[in-house]
Amino acid sequence: MSPEITTAGAITALVAEKRAVGYKYAAEERVLARFAAFCCAEFPGLDAPSRASVEAWVAAARQRGVKPATLQALATPVRELARWLGRRGVPAYVLPAGTLPRPARYVPHIYTDQELAALFTQTDRCHYCSLVPFRHLVMPVLFRTIYACGLRASEARLLRVADVDLDAGILQIRAAKGGKDRQTPVSEPLRARLADCHAHVVGRTGGEWFFPGTTGRPLSLGNIDKNFRRFLWQARISHGGRGHGPRVHDLRHTFAVNNLRGWFARGDDVGALLPVLQAYMGHASPDDTAYYLRLTAESYPHVTAQVRRVIGDVVPPVTGGPCHGD
Repeated sequence: MSPEITTAGAITALVAEKRAVGYKYAAEERVLARFAAFCCAEFPGLDAPSRASVEAWVAAARQRGVKPATLQALATPVRELARWLGRRGVPAYVLPAGTLPRPARYVPHIYTDQELAALFTQTDRCHYCSLVPFRHLVMPVLFRTIYACGLRASEARLLRVADVDLDAGILQIRAAKGGKDRQTPVSEPLRARLADCHAHVVGRTGGEWFFPGTTGRPLSLGNIDKNFRRFLWQARISHGGRGHGPRVHDLRHTFAVNNLRGWFARGDDVGALLPVLQAYMGHASPDDTAYYLRLTAESYPHVTAQVRRVIGDVVPPVTGGPCHGD
């Protein structure tokens, strides 16, 4: 490696570049730190990723029995590091594409209207718990906000009090996926629920988080998932086990599909409205939004012909497309 570029310096520079264009790159930074420590222990004196070190890194992960998705997450940042070094004239081994098994693709669960009604009924029945004194007040509003605004769970849980304009009925979503901010209008019924939550929860905690967890922190994703699984069980919505869903994130998918379904039913110009949905959901690419057209056609076959008129070709099955976790 060039004396001007050290492994630690290369990692720092790569992370800085990624963040400069909007990526959070936090998990990836941790992977690279682990890879650097692994190389220091197993390949002392190594200046850049070599074939031996990268293959040993992958082999060690396989020996731990990690799933294909985790294996990809451990290899991708190392591949990016090697490419970063290569662009600067430093020889580094780039793990070839297709070397690792592809993760099984998750097909989103689109909740039926009946399932949504049953789910929200159970959130309303959430009871008081002295260990989490505001849970019964927060959960009904939290999950309705995720669905009604098509939010990612992380976007909802990290809402600060100052981000919720109860007069105008607008949420300020900050530093979302890709580092982007956006404003999300809410319906009047949801605005009223948010106002009630503010009066009974935020007004009593005095904290900065609109959906507070414990010790002054926002709700954790683990806490949200744990409560969600309980509500699913109470609503008699079957769960396929870890990695199979339904998931909280499927509420976001269902929001998009139900909007498209409604537009088709009303005869709206869906092609013209797709950019609106893209902006509302904070999608970086029109392809992310167009994906929901295919998902809508698969979930509601009677609109397939209408979807074809919008995207101009045969609608491929969702199970054959790329994995979308957006």
